[in-house]
Amino acid sequence: MLTYEELRERPELRTYIEAADASLCAMGYTEHSFPHVTHVAATAAKLLTELGYSEKQIELAKIAGYLHDIGNLVNRTDHSQSGALMAFRILDGLGMPAEDIATVVTAIGNHDEGTGIAVSPVAAALILADKSDVRRSRVRNSDLATFDIHDRVNYSVERAELALSVAQKRIDLCLSIDTAISPVMDYFEIFIGRMVMCRKAAEHLGLSFHLTVNEQQLL
Repeated sequence: MLTYEELRERPELRTYIEAADASLCAMGYTEHSFPHVTHVAATAAKLLTELGYSEKQIELAKIAGYLHDIGNLVNRTDHSQSGALMAFRILDGLGMPAEDIATVVTAIGNHDEGTGIAVSPVAAALILADKSDVRRSRVRNSDLATFDIHDRVNYSVERAELALSVAQKRIDLCLSIDTAISPVMDYFEIFIGRMVMCRKAAEHLGLSFHLTVNEQQLL
């Protein structure tokens, strides 16, 4: 079986991820490079591990997490679909079995809130891992005076933790936000679609989704 660690060693994939992130940098987006994709891969794998999924599903979730944003190399618009097509060509060329390719490609093609939906456990784990990655270190802009709303919200997040309780069948996104930088309402303005997507992804995994901001449960 083609593994996540093998993919991370392939220089062409590193080139695609770096170039995709460079395109987003030029458009003023937050960081979508190796810190983000490796975080998403690890978080998705951790969720499925704690929920008792197979080693194969866990490995595929890591691969989907690593490759999920390469479509930004083509264009930010519909990047999940173009990324899925790129992933298909890459994984097929590396000899991955069709069943495994289908799982990874479906997850990547459904990870964006504009068109995506949790259609499998791997897809659900990818959505939760991706949409919960909100943190100060993703902000590229160093001038607070010129922050847009996305910069402000991400920069204001001092802590973000995705906590799973298998016993209670719930998953909590717990955020600590510096409201002097960004009011909580700004978070909802840009992330409400993502939170709805997380709720549906959690339901696919048999969980309830909850959002806590500054120790106050909001969802």
